[in-house]
Amino acid sequence: MAKRTAIIGGGAAGFFLAVNLKEMMPEMEVTIFERSHRVLAKVEISGGGRCNCTNTFEEVRDLQMVYPRGHRLLKRLFKTFGPEQAFSWFEKHGVPLVVQDDQCVFPEVQDSHAVIDCFLSLARRYHVRIETGRKIASLEQLADYDFVAVTTGGSPKAEGLQWLADGGHETAEPVPSLFTFKIADEQLTALMGLVVNVNASIPGTKMKSEGPLLITHWGMSGPAILKLSSYAARLLAESGYQMPVSINWVQKNEETVQQTLHEMSIREAKKQVSTYSPFVLPQRLWSYLLEKVLGNRSHIRWCELNKKDMNRLTNVLTNDTYQICGRAPFKDEFVTCGGVALSSVNPTTLESRHVPHLYFAGEVLDIDGVTGGFNFQAAWTTAYTVAQAIASAAKL
Repeated sequence: MAKRTAIIGGGAAGFFLAVNLKEMMPEMEVTIFERSHRVLAKVEISGGGRCNCTNTFEEVRDLQMVYPRGHRLLKRLFKTFGPEQAFSWFEKHGVPLVVQDDQCVFPEVQDSHAVIDCFLSLARRYHVRIETGRKIASLEQLADYDFVAVTTGGSPKAEGLQWLADGGHETAEPVPSLFTFKIADEQLTALMGLVVNVNASIPGTKMKSEGPLLITHWGMSGPAILKLSSYAARLLAESGYQMPVSINWVQKNEETVQQTLHEMSIREAKKQVSTYSPFVLPQRLWSYLLEKVLGNRSHIRWCELNKKDMNRLTNVLTNDTYQICGRAPFKDEFVTCGGVALSSVNPTTLESRHVPHLYFAGEVLDIDGVTGGFNFQAAWTTAYTVAQAIASAAKL
């Protein structure tokens, strides 16, 4: 009699696990249970509807840079199925991919339905059963299955993990991980639409990021802010999203900026400070920063800047501090930090240490990455690992 596997969750990890398990063991009966009436909903909206399905990792020197939680486990699992294998897998299964300049990887057609259609087509071909509108709240509901894999994604509230905690699993409190910052500064938000490459950090910590910052009508967004929100997810949650954020608008240190300003005061002495910037900044931003420092004196000439002006201008360019007064969810990618603690699973198979033949893959684990295709890669890697583990266990 054929063995049976139940997969709880019809998202990216659930489908990847299902189709790979069927390729490894065609005789396995596989059923996906999805509580909502639509599968792969998050895949559809990811990456602005284009599905940033992985990353080349060429610019990643240390996995901790892109995985604030789970980097050690993923380093181990990548040896079997990492970004190169994921890239090859999609191309082999009829989804040609392209690499952007920022190393993000998308379907060549720039449409998330290429990935969705691939998964659904393979599921049909391999006779994977899909049951939507089916909420699984207890393993007792699946007592007649030989193996169970939980791929429910991130839980926005701790209650969503309670049934797993009741089974003896340690869980980490879920909190939002990719979000934008609300900043109550009308002069800043008046610059909405501007994009600047910056260094961003949380003062008093080692948490920092770099990349494009987008000024919005509510505050700050863009890759630099999303990455920083991921690194500081727990700290920000504990503070009630009331913390300072420091922005280095020119990505240079104080000494370099001070020297550049001094040289300008000599070389361009007679020119107005407001109309001649030594840094590559949008004019509206330069004017805003000057007004913060000089007020109604922002139209003075470079030679009229005194030492105090120079110091204050240096500080605002390299360490401009704002107060975060809340968070706003990032519409296209919302990730949670937290889930089933990695101490509760076997690091080689991702099988529960408490319940035999129960496995976990995807964001339900306490693994999350920054924006850029890293969360999907974690889903593919953990799902493939579980598929392999179930196939091996089924042969025993």
